Amino acid sequence: MTKTAGGSAIPELALAQGGAGVLFQLLRDGKARTRAELAMTTGLARSTVASRIDALIASGLVGPAGEASSSGGRPPSRFAFNPAVRVVLAVDVGATHVIVAVTDLNGEVLAEQRLAQDVAAGPDAVLGKVVTEGVSLLAAAGRTVGDVAGVGIGLPGPVEHATGRPVKPPIMPGWDGFDVVAYVQRSLPVPVLVDNDVNIMALGERTAHWAEHDNFLFIKVATGVGSGIISSGMLQRGANGTAGDLGHVRVPRGDDVLCRCGNYGCLEALASGPALAAELDRQGVPAAKGSDVLRLVAQGNLQAIQVLRQAGRDVGDVLATVVNLLNPSVIVIGGSLGQAGEHLMAGVREVVYRRSLPLATAHLRISLSMAGDRAAILGASQMVTQHVLSPAAVEATLQAAG
Repeated sequence: MTKTAGGSAIPELALAQGGAGVLFQLLRDGKARTRAELAMTTGLARSTVASRIDALIASGLVGPAGEASSSGGRPPSRFAFNPAVRVVLAVDVGATHVIVAVTDLNGEVLAEQRLAQDVAAGPDAVLGKVVTEGVSLLAAAGRTVGDVAGVGIGLPGPVEHATGRPVKPPIMPGWDGFDVVAYVQRSLPVPVLVDNDVNIMALGERTAHWAEHDNFLFIKVATGVGSGIISSGMLQRGANGTAGDLGHVRVPRGDDVLCRCGNYGCLEALASGPALAAELDRQGVPAAKGSDVLRLVAQGNLQAIQVLRQAGRDVGDVLATVVNLLNPSVIVIGGSLGQAGEHLMAGVREVVYRRSLPLATAHLRISLSMAGDRAAILGASQMVTQHVLSPAAVEATLQAAG
């Protein structure tokens, strides 16, 4: 077995029969190697490695990276992945915002724009703005539409990943069943991948900061509440794209709290930004939205701090069961309310460590997001590169070019 940059193993038979697309996976870590080093690592004949490297160089996916030290004679040339050969348009659509970014194939952000935009305005308004800003950002980054390898989009609701169509999203009127892929491809004729925003946040956070952890949960606490589940290194979407929808799991203390989904006691109805603002308002502290709660917490308002701490306990109530079921090694708390830091985190930890099985929490880490509001952009970029740089996709690109 030969290991890729991501730590997965490639059987020798796959290396022998898989062509340049499989060999390329070894180079995605960015480390420069010579043809001889690749032949030694893979066990392939030098002539086979040389022909596959030549094809990858011709495609631009691999480029020269200096020379190795010589033991006599001409120094051998080194080669490495060239992430600048193409770019990705990464898009994070939230309940009240849109972030559009251009990244290279390593997820490095080259240009970015953040806009206030209500997702309830409908797909034509939101996606029209996404396409316009995307083309503008490409120009700002000195790139063209022809340089785009793909578009990755995160939406704040359930998505059928195979088709990119939203499925009965509760805060997205007019989006149900909308063909997001076809709309974007009218202007950008490239692969377009769409997923739930929390799924791509999980991808982005793990890739950037927790790559060594194969069992990972990302919890978003903002206008809504949800989670992205990575189990055995794979993102889990479920049968209909609703895996990880923590926001509509019942919390015991919420029996008389009506959720917008029509049920009572949902986590989102107690712990989301709007829910916390409404609770403070009932207590006589003026607050209309989650950002007001964060402002009050930053000012040291005790009622706001207590409300946020209780939200952490409510999230912890649900996570205690999830930890017993999935046994993650890391839980990361993100979303706008996660920016309040230890107040929310303290409530989560208080309940999870008390109510989950000791074996499940023996080595469990619960951490605040390190990627912050960049998590979704990094994940949207990663979602595209996983697709366009897969062995099959690379092989198809080389055959088309040949």
